[in-house]
Amino acid sequence: MVQKYQSPVRIYKYPFELVMAAYEKRFPTCPQIPVFLGSEVLRESRSADGAVHVVERSCRLRVEAPRLLRKIAGVEHVVFVQRNVLNWRERTLLIEAHNETFANRVVVNENCSYTVHPENEEWTCFEQSASLDIRSFFGFESALEKIAMKQYTANVKRGKEVIEHYLNELISQGTSHIPRWTPAPVREEDARSQAGPRDPGSLEVDGPIGAPGPAPEVVVTDGDKLDADYIERCLGHLTPMQESCLIQLRHWLQETHKGKIPKDEHILRFLRARDFHLDKAREMLRLSLSWRKQHQVDFLLQTWRPPALLEEFYAGGWHYQDIDGRPLYILRLGHMDTKGLMKAVGEEALLKHVLSVNEEGQKRCEGNTKQFGRPISSWTCLVDLEGLNMRHLWRPGVKALLRMIEVVEDNYPETLGRLLIVRAPRVFPVLWTLISPFINENTRQKFLIYSGSNYQGPGGLVDYLDKEVIPDFLGGECVCNVPEGGLVPKSLYLTEEEQEHTDQLRQWRETYQSASVLRGAPHEGSHVTRWPGTYLLQWQMHSPPGNVACSILGVEDVLTALHSPGPKCKLLYYYEVLASEDFRGSMSSLESCTSGFSQLSATTSSSSGQSHSSPLVSR
Repeated sequence: MVQKYQSPVRIYKYPFELVMAAYEKRFPTCPQIPVFLGSEVLRESRSADGAVHVVERSCRLRVEAPRLLRKIAGVEHVVFVQRNVLNWRERTLLIEAHNETFANRVVVNENCSYTVHPENEEWTCFEQSASLDIRSFFGFESALEKIAMKQYTANVKRGKEVIEHYLNELISQGTSHIPRWTPAPVREEDARSQAGPRDPGSLEVDGPIGAPGPAPEVVVTDGDKLDADYIERCLGHLTPMQESCLIQLRHWLQETHKGKIPKDEHILRFLRARDFHLDKAREMLRLSLSWRKQHQVDFLLQTWRPPALLEEFYAGGWHYQDIDGRPLYILRLGHMDTKGLMKAVGEEALLKHVLSVNEEGQKRCEGNTKQFGRPISSWTCLVDLEGLNMRHLWRPGVKALLRMIEVVEDNYPETLGRLLIVRAPRVFPVLWTLISPFINENTRQKFLIYSGSNYQGPGGLVDYLDKEVIPDFLGGECVCNVPEGGLVPKSLYLTEEEQEHTDQLRQWRETYQSASVLRGAPHEGSHVTRWPGTYLLQWQMHSPPGNVACSILGVEDVLTALHSPGPKCKLLYYYEVLASEDFRGSMSSLESCTSGFSQLSATTSSSSGQSHSSPLVSR
C-alpha cells in the first residue's frame, strides 16, 4: 500500500529572496538536522541570463532504526538524489527528491515548492508532498513503514524551524533585504552571438536542466488550500500526519462530492472519530453525506419549526457556555414526559428536533471560535435526571432513544465535548445498561455521572462551569430559561389515524434505502426475502429544498411514478428461489437480512419463478 503525505501551505513572512538565502545555508551540511549527514553536488547549471539555476545533489541521511533492522539491511545511511530548479525570474524553487538506496525494494518520492504568496509578494509559501511504496524489505515491511513515516513527519516540522533559524541568523548578521533578480543589460555583440547557431553542447534554458527524470510537481497556492496558520488558529494543533489526512480527505471531497463541501471542522470530526484512519473516515463521511442529502439536513435549521407542544414540553435548551468556552446545552430529562411526547408528536418529530439541536450546536461552536479566538469544535451537555422513573423506561421510548443515539453517533461524531449527568436516581443504572453498548467508547469516556448532591462543591459542576452560569434549579444563581417539561395531557395525543400515518412514515423510511450513484458508476445491492412475490424498486431523485415538506408516497403513488418520465438508469438484476432444504446457511441469519421491504409483497400478487437475469431500463 502506498502511503502519502501532503502538507498544508506553510507561510514565511519574509521575501522569497531572503528565504532562498536561508535555504542555501542548509548545504552542504546542517547541524540543526542530525539525520542529515551531508551532501555533494553532482551537477550544476545556469541559464545564459542567470535566471534559472539547477542543482542536483546526492544527500546522505542516517538510518534511525532498530539495530537489528540496520544489520539485516546492511546500511547505516541511505542516499537520496535531490534536484532543485530555482527560477529567480518567476521567484519559485521546485524540488524533486527520490531514494537511490534500495530503489528496487522501496520507492520514496518527494516534491516541494517555494513560491511567492498570492496575496502578499513580500511573503513566501512552502508546500510539500511525498509518497512511500514499500514493495519488499526482508519481511519487515510494516515495521519499516511505521519507522519511515514517523521520522519523516518529525523532520517535516523540523524543516520549518531550521529555515526560521537561518532567517534569524541572517537578520542578526545585518542581512534583512536581498534585491530581486533583474536581467543584465545585453550588449550588441552578445545579442549577435546569441542569434547565431547554437553549439549542440551548450546549455538549454527553455526548460529544467540536468539529468533526465520526472519534472517536479508544480504546486500553486490558491484559495482551496489550507495554510498551517489557519489550521493552528481555527482547527487546533494537529500533527503533520493529521494535517495530511485532513488535506487528503478535503481534496477527495473536492474531486468527488457534487454537493456542498462540509466545513473543515466537520471533516476533522470524522477523522478524529476514526483515529485519523483515512479510508475509514472517508467511508464514514461518505455515508453521512448521503444521509444528509437524503434527509435534506443542510436545510433543517431553515425549514424545521418545532410544534408548539414540543416547545412547551421538551425540557431542553441552550444556556451560555462551559468553562472552556464550549456551548452548553441543558436537558432536564427527568422532568420530561418522553412517552407523552412520542404519543403527541411522534418519533419522527422528536428525531428531527434532536437533529436540529445538533445542527445548532455546530453553528454555536463556530460562533464561539470567533468570539474566544481559539478552536472550539464541540459542546457540553448537562443532563438533570431528577424525576427519572420507570415511566422513562417505556420500551418504545427506549427504542426511539437508541435510534437517535445511532443517528447522532454516525453523523455528528466528536461533537460532544463533555456530558455532565447530575442527580442520577437508583433507576439510572438500568437505563445505562440499556443504552451504553450503543455509545462509542470515545464518547463514553466523556461522561461524568453524579448521584444525589455530589455535583455540588469541589469536583462537581464548579470544575466545569463558571459559578455565574450554574442554573438556579441546581443551586446556582443563574436563571435558566429551559422549559421545565411536565406531563403531556392525553387530550393532546395523536389520534389513531394520525398515529397510523406516523407509523407508515417510519415504515417507509426503514423500507427504502438511499444510495448516491455517480454518472456511469455501478451500484450493487442485494435483498433477502422470506417468500417469493412481486417487489417494487423505486428509483427517485431527491427533491429540491422547496419540496422537503411533501407527504410520504403510498403504494399507488409509487406505481404511478414508475410510469412517469424522469432520469433513467440501466438495471441488471438476478433472483433465485431456494427451498429451505437447499439453503446452506443459518435460517436466523437469513431472516436477519430481511427488511420492511418484504412486507410490500403482501399487497402484490404472489408468484414463484426460476433463476432469471435480465437487463431493463427503470426509474
